[in-house]
Amino acid sequence: MKSFSRREVVIALCDFLIALFAFWFARYFGDLPRWYWLVMSAFLWVIFGIITRKLQFDSYKRIRYALSGILLQGILSGLFLFLLYRKCVPGYEFDHSILLATGIIVLLEWGLYGLLRKLVYRKIPYFYEEPPLNDVTEIGLKSGDGLQNTVWDKDIDCLFTLARKVSADGEDIVRRLKENKNAFSENTLLIDTSDPENILAHKIRSPRLVVHLRSLNRIRHINTLFSYTNYCLPEGGFIACHCVTAALRREKVLRQSPPVINHLLYALDYCWHRLSPKLSLTRGFYFWTTGGKLRALTRVEVLGRLYRAGFEVLYEEVSNGQFYAIASKIKAPIRDDKPSTGPLIRLRRHGKGGEIIGVYKFRTMHAYSEYLQSYIYRQEGLSAGGKIAYDYRVTPAGRFLRKTWLDELPMLLNWVKGDLKLVGVRPLSSHYFHLYDKELQELRIKTKPGLLPPFYADMPKTLEEIQESERRYLTAYLKNPVRTDWQYFWKAVRNIVLKGKRSG
Repeated sequence: MKSFSRREVVIALCDFLIALFAFWFARYFGDLPRWYWLVMSAFLWVIFGIITRKLQFDSYKRIRYALSGILLQGILSGLFLFLLYRKCVPGYEFDHSILLATGIIVLLEWGLYGLLRKLVYRKIPYFYEEPPLNDVTEIGLKSGDGLQNTVWDKDIDCLFTLARKVSADGEDIVRRLKENKNAFSENTLLIDTSDPENILAHKIRSPRLVVHLRSLNRIRHINTLFSYTNYCLPEGGFIACHCVTAALRREKVLRQSPPVINHLLYALDYCWHRLSPKLSLTRGFYFWTTGGKLRALTRVEVLGRLYRAGFEVLYEEVSNGQFYAIASKIKAPIRDDKPSTGPLIRLRRHGKGGEIIGVYKFRTMHAYSEYLQSYIYRQEGLSAGGKIAYDYRVTPAGRFLRKTWLDELPMLLNWVKGDLKLVGVRPLSSHYFHLYDKELQELRIKTKPGLLPPFYADMPKTLEEIQESERRYLTAYLKNPVRTDWQYFWKAVRNIVLKGKRSG
């Protein structure tokens, strides 16, 4: 019989626990035998599943085949156990508990298959990764009250002069700009639309500046709007937009209601206008009911969308309850990606043999943060350990997940799939992988990466020390894999649990 993979062993263990739970639960609704018969029933259930190849979930080509296969195997297993009880258990009489247990097992196994299909077999799009930071060029960023190395358009000065004179009402901003449209040059396009197609239908052949009068909170297809704006602008052209960010929205909601009640109202507003558009289960219903209007957008998300559309952010400001951003076109929009907004992300990492594997993690940053690496790098620089200093892309919940390591919990899926082993070098992105010397690169791809890297056994501080730590581990591992992983596992556990060591 064909040997089973680690994934199938884990599925078998889950199947055993499911069967044991179902028989135990049914015990309260019938007259099942003693506990050892419950354990024996669960064990036989899994054995029968192995014989019928039910555990090879990934071999099913259609969902309906998998569901019907699980149902058929459940019926056959229940019938087999019923006949076994009648032969081996003195005084056993049929009751409905065996039917109840079989039904519970089938339902739970359907749920297990659905979970595996959702998280393991389904290909979650790769998380977009910016080019290496050492390729970043310095161009205009906000510096005090001015800009460096950027041609500042006079129409932009006019735009801010008008915007700063209005109240916090977004409609007032639109009205004031429309009333003063003659103050702008003929190469400036002021457009109030939520339909991206209207951007391409304007009469100005090559606008120097496109000002979006409508708040981004009221636009359904923001990415398409930004991309079409990019198409109609020349190289170096400007885009200006505004919205009420999630932080400004929070202040407004809390300010408009009495204490306690305001926090309850904000919790409802947060769940509906911020979480619902991000989750795959609720996204369709949210946009169907609201049309995408009034949804909450974080500052990071707006800036990230601009970068994805091929713009370089030059200026950002909060004035009169509105967030303003101005960017310049530097390249074509990014089209070969699929932005991730869900709680689970998939990162490109180098595995054994140099193969690119998808490593799962829980999201710890705001949506579209991945497009802002070069921008925030130039703003904040790097701290010790090679990470971005004062990274405001990380959410409060994300800081908690990182501190408690819960963000790395989905990597267990990679262990189940066989991409990672328990102890091993850290799976690296292409950028960091190519920072290593060639000899260590070749040594790294001889083994699988791991969940617990040798970093936590040695706690190196610099890149050179990290490379030396991994070199020692890999050299020892290739000579004696079992003993090396055993020693490094307990060293890492001691540093993490007893000494509270973290990666920074």
